[in-house]
Amino acid sequence: MESLPNMRLTTQRQIILEELGKVTSHPTANEVYDMVRKRLPRIGLGTVYRNLELLADSGVILKLEVGGTQKRFDATVHPHYHIRCASCGKVDDIDIPVQEDINMAASHASQYEVLGHHIEFSGICYTCSERKPD
Repeated sequence: MESLPNMRLTTQRQIILEELGKVTSHPTANEVYDMVRKRLPRIGLGTVYRNLELLADSGVILKLEVGGTQKRFDATVHPHYHIRCASCGKVDDIDIPVQEDINMAASHASQYEVLGHHIEFSGICYTCSERKPD
């Protein structure tokens, strides 16, 4: 079994990564648990949650956190933007170029060494907009 940065790739972590890699829905820990439990029926929610946190802390996956919403997890770790539905909370990737010049502008406007930025757009997803009465 291959190892990850600073951690061993256990069977549980391998299956969590495989299941997370199958979806683009940015699932919550509970949703990942439901997916993993089909392959590992005896796994506990706490185990899934701890492993997601470890994988996120090591940079193997992304943890998306916005105040007041559940954490979501993303197998795509290269820099990219997200959009969240203000109605149902669904999160999707947005395929637009990452604006690296923002980092430099923020660095010039502050006394910080800017390491990066996170931008999350908000809107109403197609499904929710179709449900709205005219």
